[in-house]
Amino acid sequence: MSTVTPESPSATANQAQLDDSERAALDEAIRVLRAGEQTWAAMPLAERAASLMQVHSRVAAASEEWATTAARIKRLPADSPLVGEEWISGPYPVLTGLGALAASLRAMAQGTSPAAGAHLRSAPGGRVAVPVLPHNAYEALLMHGFHAEVWMQPGISAGQVVADAGLAAKHPERTEGIGLVLGAGNITSIAPLDALYELVANNRVVLLKLNPVMRELESVYRTAFAPLIDLGVLQIVQGGAAAGAYLTAHPDIAHIHITGSAITHDVIVYGPGEEGRARKAAGTPLLDKPITSELGGVAPVIVVPGQWSKKDLEYQAAHIATMRLHNGGYNCIAGQVVIISADWTQKEEFLAALRTAFDSAPARPAWYPGSDERFAGALASYPGATRLGEGGCRLLVETDAADAVPVQNTEYFSPVLGVVQLRGGGARFLEDAVVHANERLTGTLGANVLVDPRARKAMGGRFDELIADLRYGTVAINAWTGVGFLTAAATWGAFPGHTLDDIQSGRGVVHNALLLEGTERTVVTGPFRPFPRSVMHGEFALFPTPPWFVTARSAALTGRRLAGFAAHPSWGGMPAVFAAAFRA
Repeated sequence: MSTVTPESPSATANQAQLDDSERAALDEAIRVLRAGEQTWAAMPLAERAASLMQVHSRVAAASEEWATTAARIKRLPADSPLVGEEWISGPYPVLTGLGALAASLRAMAQGTSPAAGAHLRSAPGGRVAVPVLPHNAYEALLMHGFHAEVWMQPGISAGQVVADAGLAAKHPERTEGIGLVLGAGNITSIAPLDALYELVANNRVVLLKLNPVMRELESVYRTAFAPLIDLGVLQIVQGGAAAGAYLTAHPDIAHIHITGSAITHDVIVYGPGEEGRARKAAGTPLLDKPITSELGGVAPVIVVPGQWSKKDLEYQAAHIATMRLHNGGYNCIAGQVVIISADWTQKEEFLAALRTAFDSAPARPAWYPGSDERFAGALASYPGATRLGEGGCRLLVETDAADAVPVQNTEYFSPVLGVVQLRGGGARFLEDAVVHANERLTGTLGANVLVDPRARKAMGGRFDELIADLRYGTVAINAWTGVGFLTAAATWGAFPGHTLDDIQSGRGVVHNALLLEGTERTVVTGPFRPFPRSVMHGEFALFPTPPWFVTARSAALTGRRLAGFAAHPSWGGMPAVFAAAFRA
């Protein structure tokens, strides 16, 4: 998930802004990591897995402070249900990620591929699909009705999937130097998960620089990740643009991974200002080392017309409001452009339900830096847009395709939602919507498709072919792409193929706890309706209204119990999670 950071590191920033003590602290962290690399190279995979599980225990112990600190950063009242977001997007995915990565390393230590035993299937276009959700029996019940697969790049065989899984962990003695992770400032699990992926999948020791927005979490992270810090394979530092510039240019940094904006990426790669833009135009990067990135974008929500009940309309409107307003709208995968059919007989009912859901979602402060300015920019582009929410803090832009350029090309990173209408119905509408999303919207991180089961069935195999045509790193069908982010064994990142001078949503993936080589995308599928209506309408899905919905009344309790379950998985722990979830 990306973050628009107010402090972008520049390879040519004035390093004199760092005083001697700041520079010495950064140099000391690098010195520790140089020694720690030798420790990591000598550590067998089984011991690495054990170290990850030590971290797992420490994260579990620190999870309360983690969630409450994150809620304080985001100015959420302690008793707000929205605090559940900080449990579900903070310690919970880190705990599940640690467990899944450790399991992969243990399998490899025993001479088994992390993908061995997976029930691989064929996906459209000569692809192999690897199931990643549910990943175990617990997930099969906890996430009942949700499924996810990683689709490999075309031409990779099932045998290759199994044989190649493991990435750099296949040769643990061949470490790859020091990786600099420039952490995100919006979701608190991003930086730790990025650091873990560098360490395990890429066999690099990690210097994690926190985004200044997350400075208060340093003590929590240090407590949680103490086993890796004590080994000398992870160091955590603070600092703004000057520190970032010093580190990205440091000769001992072998690789950079950034979660942020395309603007920040280009400043790192080409330098700032006119000189940087000239270097980019000439194709002459200033950066002399490899960089991977996750940079967000404008995420579509494609609504396939069908025959929806009033409850369907209300539920999916609340679903879209969540895609936009989760975390206040400060998510790179926040749904930003809703694509609907102008010919849908229920269009006006749907739009009325969407306006109501967007207007009535719980109020929250605009906590992320620059939000008001970005909101004002959207309002300047669309002065006739509808202001909704308390004090008009949300903007709903209903426009036709001809006037949609700003909302389709600007990641607003604030509570701004666009609606664009195309013609047609059924497969023809979906074909045009896929082309529109691919060609008109900036970025390729995630796309959402809402379709009722009857409409999907009517399209037959053509539906799956059209999903394959969507050029996005995560595609969610009747789910939010955030489910893919939360799934430890799923991949997270842009659709492959972007270049440094047209970076879009970035290059490379993270998470990917099965350590798969040659991935293309993750495809998530959820139920069109929550339980019990799902079962009443023929969907075998026992999942209630999801706890990540901004309207979920029991989200804080559910999030706390989910994290507690991830810390200590057991069948006996499940009833408490369900008891909270079904009160949403």
